[in-house]
Amino acid sequence: MKIRAAVLDAMGATAPYATSRPLRITELELADPGPGEVRVRIAAAGLCHSDLSVINGDRPRPMPMALGHEAAGIVDQLGSDVTDLAVGDHVVLVFVPSCGHCAPCAEGRPALCEPGAAANGAGTLLSGERRLSRSRAPINHHLGCSVFADYATVSRRSLVRVNRDLALEHAALFGCAVLTGVGAVVNTAQVRAGASVAVIGLGGVGLAAVLGAHAAGARRIVAVDLAADKLELARSLGATDTFDASAPDCVEQIRAATGGGVEYAFEFAGSVRALDSAYRMTRRGGMTVTAGLPPPDATFALPAVNLVAEERTLKGSYIGTCVPSRDIPHYVELFQRGRLPIDRLLSARLSLDEINVGFDRLAQGAAVRQVIVF
Repeated sequence: MKIRAAVLDAMGATAPYATSRPLRITELELADPGPGEVRVRIAAAGLCHSDLSVINGDRPRPMPMALGHEAAGIVDQLGSDVTDLAVGDHVVLVFVPSCGHCAPCAEGRPALCEPGAAANGAGTLLSGERRLSRSRAPINHHLGCSVFADYATVSRRSLVRVNRDLALEHAALFGCAVLTGVGAVVNTAQVRAGASVAVIGLGGVGLAAVLGAHAAGARRIVAVDLAADKLELARSLGATDTFDASAPDCVEQIRAATGGGVEYAFEFAGSVRALDSAYRMTRRGGMTVTAGLPPPDATFALPAVNLVAEERTLKGSYIGTCVPSRDIPHYVELFQRGRLPIDRLLSARLSLDEINVGFDRLAQGAAVRQVIVF
């Protein structure tokens, strides 16, 4: 079938993207789903820094590629062997398909699925196939999703069914921002009630972490960012303290305010400088968690002595160490009970044709979560 999709033909375009237009709205051919695959009518897709990092070249991917990885939609067609979904089901897309058989999957860590990671790096679905083409030339899939389009064919392993009474523009956020931010707090760090937490970088993922820390019962939630409006929003979502990341003594201020640092510090800004700040504001015996994605050649100079002498923990978190089929329904239930108000993260609704303008806003830090509504 013919679809409209946002295609990136080359990385490294210069901003403003409204002028350079790295994403072209193009007619593509979408093949029917193969065995174990599903065609989804996309209802809403979020703009994320992971998409931006492909556009600007920080996260190299094979070109040309149809972008987008955070979305929700409605099942439109089933491939053979798919018996546990039905046409009309509402689904959230997950950007790492899990095979269910490799060592990480067998250990209950589907976010680290090895065939899933290989397929994502190659620009294919989990099957190794590409279902997108333009003038008979194949187009690569972005993280097995390619959801900046009115339809997508994906692996069944990239989908989690959700309640039909959940608005799909809200459901979309659960596939990345909520899984990554809330999951980093409750799964990776396992923050306990009464703990002190700092969150650096208040985009959609960072603010989801603030919500997660509040839901987990953290006693103190310190929010750190450059933007005053995001700091204000963080306070309204449960942050007890806010700090301007541009202040030269920001870390010292936080250590003083928290009596020597926080027990858990989370870095979502995707920069080594932010990670260094997160590490330095973590107290003795505490844990620093990073879920930001800096360029592949970025390195972090770890102070090894205090890692030992202060019994520090430094952990990475990918998709919030989540089991999507377990965690998405749990987080949706918390949202519907009013305990995880992720709808507050939705800062703008866009049409597909406004996508380059949306990425300008994202690059400038002027948006939390923008959603393309189809």
